[in-house]
Amino acid sequence: MTTPALLPLSGRRIPPLNLGPPSFPHHRATLRLSEKFILLLILSAFITLCFGAFFFLPDSSKHKRFDLGLEDVLIPHVDASKGAKNPGVFLIHGPDEHRHREEEERLRNKIRADHEKALEEAKEKLKKSREEIRAEIQTEKNKVVQEMKTKEKKPLPPVPIPNLIGIDGGDPEDNDIRKKREKIKEMMKHAWDNYRIYGWGHNELRPIARKGHSTNIFGSSQMGATIVDALDTLYIMGLHDEFRDGQKWIEHNLDFSVNSEVSVFEVNIRFIGGLLAAYYLSGEEIFKIKAVQLAEKLLPAFNTPTGIPWAMVNLKSGVGRNWGWASAGSSILAEFGTLHMEFVHLSYLTGDPVYYRKVMHIRKLLQKMDRPNGLYPNYLNPRTGRWGQYHTSVGGLGDSFYEYLLKAWLMSDKTDHEARKMYDDAIEAIEKHLIKKSRGGLTFIGEWKNGHLEKKMGHLACFAGGMFALGADGSRMDKAGHYLELGAEIARTCHESYDRTALKLGPESFKFDGAVEAVAVRQAEKYYILRPEVIETYWYLWRFTHDPRYRQWGWEAALAIEKYCRVSGGFSGVKDVYSSTPTHDDVQQSFFLAETLN
Repeated sequence: MTTPALLPLSGRRIPPLNLGPPSFPHHRATLRLSEKFILLLILSAFITLCFGAFFFLPDSSKHKRFDLGLEDVLIPHVDASKGAKNPGVFLIHGPDEHRHREEEERLRNKIRADHEKALEEAKEKLKKSREEIRAEIQTEKNKVVQEMKTKEKKPLPPVPIPNLIGIDGGDPEDNDIRKKREKIKEMMKHAWDNYRIYGWGHNELRPIARKGHSTNIFGSSQMGATIVDALDTLYIMGLHDEFRDGQKWIEHNLDFSVNSEVSVFEVNIRFIGGLLAAYYLSGEEIFKIKAVQLAEKLLPAFNTPTGIPWAMVNLKSGVGRNWGWASAGSSILAEFGTLHMEFVHLSYLTGDPVYYRKVMHIRKLLQKMDRPNGLYPNYLNPRTGRWGQYHTSVGGLGDSFYEYLLKAWLMSDKTDHEARKMYDDAIEAIEKHLIKKSRGGLTFIGEWKNGHLEKKMGHLACFAGGMFALGADGSRMDKAGHYLELGAEIARTCHESYDRTALKLGPESFKFDGAVEAVAVRQAEKYYILRPEVIETYWYLWRFTHDPRYRQWGWEAALAIEKYCRVSGGFSGVKDVYSSTPTHDDVQQSFFLAETLN
């Protein structure tokens, strides 16, 4: 999944905290003793558990920890002295061992004293009556609610908003181009209006069934993913009434204090990215505030032994986990590697270095790891810090990691040389081991699996044509022309994958095996779900070369989407691009509005 080129309040409603004691039977005197006995048992077990965990779990100080601080060139207005100890310095077990041991002993003594104090307070608490305990609980509950409300109202620091170029450039002079642009805008209106009627507030739309739709990446809540994801497209297209409708829904309904498990990656690129893009385009504070509220909910996902975040996190409890299918509980490269841009902007907008330090920690960890053949495997275990299955792909599971390295360099005004070096190193290894030419002369990007190159390319990997073109300027050894040509070759291959189908829409993946080239073989790979990657590459190649073929190819794809994916209730993916009478999958993806039509 790729993200739009731009990175992108009412207070969050706090539900009543159900902390009150349960109803008591009438036999008050008898049960008060049993209640005290049970509470004492619980407290004793808790204290025993705490002491056991403290003295018998492994000493975490003997493991390497990173304290990365800030780089002023990326976030110039953040004071690195606030929260960062020694910027860029690794704190490890070394010559200061004696001092560390004294500090550990001091902490142990403090914890013992705190436990004894807590036990004495618990004993005193048990001497009080039911009414006194209930009143104290209510007081504490009110205090917590008031503190949370105060935190909600705390204003974010004012920061300069960059001037955005090209979002209001007027109408093109060419009448044909103007008509085509109006057609794309009409398609956007059709998708949005039907979502507004049939799926408002739901994450996505079922345009044939005409009802809301969601998947497990968004959890069980109605978070309005399509609304947030589409905001930048609405604004750029000048659909300001629709934009304001979305803004009102976000202000009054978008609530992240829900008991829902979400994908950290998907919520970051669609929600935080969408909200930040809307903020930078419109200057409306509500978008910035909501983005920060959500980011705070994602931070517990980083609470792993290595700092590599879990794939999923519960927005209410903060409990994280990984996908069961992902190489023995591993995190995925394209997921934990596609947080950098949004998190850097969050630190810029809030003045809080925590977001920046989280993603820089990931980068530093990756830099220290060995990479087979210079390639980044798609799986990394967040508990052990070791690679999972040796599977490397520029398509699904890997794609946007490489995109974000390049865009981190661009976003820093080409001063983040570390990101550029990681990108260049990765691309050189990819070109050496994964990029091949078929017998028919088509350049493709295969997948590396346990020492073997699988000659299959995914639709998701087609974004790389645009990435190579975008990264051509600034490449090593004056190879700008080479990478621009490589991008053009990938664009041609992906166009062939479209042109060789009955619908002129590309399959999810396609093979280069013997006489079969740029064609899907398995039925499970023949679907098209309104993906943007091929059209995105056309756009980049047209911007860098102004070769009219890329505009024409993009228009052909738009006509195919209009002909075969448009239904009365919106737009739907299709299950088989090789069938002249396709069956629809009845899902209008949020990224169709955010990326494909953008």
